[in-house]
Amino acid sequence: MATSTPATGSVATAESAAADKRRHRQVLQALTGLLLGMFVSMLASTVVSTSLPVIVHDLGGNQAAFTWVVTATLLTTAISTPIWGKLADLFNRKLLIQIAIVIFVLATAAAGFSQDTGTLIAFRAVQGIGAGGLAALSQVIMADIISPRERGRYMGLFGAVMAVATVGGPLLGGFITDTIDWRWNFFIALPFAVAALIMMQRTLHLPTRPKGKARIDYFGIVLLSTAVSLLLIWVTNAGKDYDWWSTETILMVGGALLAAVLFVIVELRSKEPLVPLTMFRNRTFTLAVIASISIGIAMFGTSVFLSQYMQLARGATPTEAGLLTIPMIAGLLLASIVIGGLVTRHGHWKPYLIVGGVLLIAGSYLLSTIHYDTNFVLVSVYMFLLGAGVGMTMQNLVLIVQNTANPSEIGVASSGVTFFRSLGGTIGVSVMGAALATSATNLFTDRKDEIGTALMALGEKGAAIGEQLASGTIPQVSALPESIRVIVEDIYAQAIAHSFLIAVPLAVISLIAIVFLPNKPLTRMTTSERVQASEADLATVSVAEGMETLTATATVETDAAARGTAPATGASAADAADEASATRR
Repeated sequence: MATSTPATGSVATAESAAADKRRHRQVLQALTGLLLGMFVSMLASTVVSTSLPVIVHDLGGNQAAFTWVVTATLLTTAISTPIWGKLADLFNRKLLIQIAIVIFVLATAAAGFSQDTGTLIAFRAVQGIGAGGLAALSQVIMADIISPRERGRYMGLFGAVMAVATVGGPLLGGFITDTIDWRWNFFIALPFAVAALIMMQRTLHLPTRPKGKARIDYFGIVLLSTAVSLLLIWVTNAGKDYDWWSTETILMVGGALLAAVLFVIVELRSKEPLVPLTMFRNRTFTLAVIASISIGIAMFGTSVFLSQYMQLARGATPTEAGLLTIPMIAGLLLASIVIGGLVTRHGHWKPYLIVGGVLLIAGSYLLSTIHYDTNFVLVSVYMFLLGAGVGMTMQNLVLIVQNTANPSEIGVASSGVTFFRSLGGTIGVSVMGAALATSATNLFTDRKDEIGTALMALGEKGAAIGEQLASGTIPQVSALPESIRVIVEDIYAQAIAHSFLIAVPLAVISLIAIVFLPNKPLTRMTTSERVQASEADLATVSVAEGMETLTATATVETDAAARGTAPATGASAADAADEASATRR
């Protein structure tokens, strides 16, 4: 026996390695269509990011219109995310994500025909419905085919897709805007969407789910939409169209609070709630939600207004703005890829989340100190720190929630975190946009005499520029004469820096929530395998051999073959017990 055991063990190891390669290949095939779908959504979003100041200027929009062009998408994304998540627990997830892609891309293309900011905002709102589906369903499907512990192994692929879309999109959009016409930014994603649908149909094969009767929480949808919409409309217009303390404020804030209270009551009584409030009994879910709100503000708010900073405070063109924001994207991508690999290798996630929280605070605060003439090396460092903080925290918060959520609620749990992150980003953009508009208006008033002197020196051209600035329309700073451009750049730099300061206290709250997150080990079981284990009454497996009754659907490294053919030595038995214990926890 002593002489045959090594041979048997080596054969078993070879078989296990071959099986692992097969599983890895199957996962890669399944991810192909999903990755292309994510690329489509990211490209359609990022390709217009650096062009928005030009788009809003051409359509005659002001700062409030600019904010709502962004907020409309974030609002419907936030509202629709838990709806898509709930549908994912009830219907075919593959069909749902294909529907989401179609909605997203058709609405994006329709936005290209907009003749005014109102139409653009409306189509962007429809675009957000599809975006919510892609955000929620991609996380749920990944949990179906990849275990939490092994997720980092594939972060390189997601990082590559993010790199091409988030870096290439703004550059491509800026180039199209500068050389052709900004409307073509909205059409560029169409061929990629067709390819994504075909690829997804051919490669994405998900485990069959048991059929059940679907109950949609329509009252919950209406009440949630009402509460969030009223709050955002109030934040955007207060202090400009009406006073902060006014009848309008009482009606809107009171209406939002009433809708929120009714939403909670409906969710507690509903058989299939949109957001199961029982999930908040889970400490991990609750703290992850708190952390995600401020991360959404840091991620969406700063990225939106960094593009404005580059064009309005540094006089950059859309193409140049895309290049100048690369440091933030680089920080996000490097952090997500590197940390993802470390999480898979060592199984520890909490230290990286804490470091990410600290970087969020540092990046947000440092960006609140920038001026129109701040050394760009320093601005790049600030952006990199913020991007690294987002990269370390954003996906890992979803990961740890999926690790502890009930398999039957994986859709609403995943979408719940994504929803509050989107909600935080939506509120953040609205508040930061309102703060920016108010600060810019006050600064223009304070420097009225200086601006008037500069405009008088320009003669008739100065009078035309003065009318444009007085109308509130966002100026095209790069086209302004030097004498007035420096003043406008300084005003917008101060206003944007002031808006960044809003993200700092929320980033502190995010770090506190992360510190108190329970440090639970990541399971090596996919959602499908956890469902099988529950059905087979194996949720509390206490010995490694019990795992042999499960069919692996992803990269689950159990070395079952080795354990099944070789006698358990003291070391191997201890390893098996450790693995089973980690799985059970």
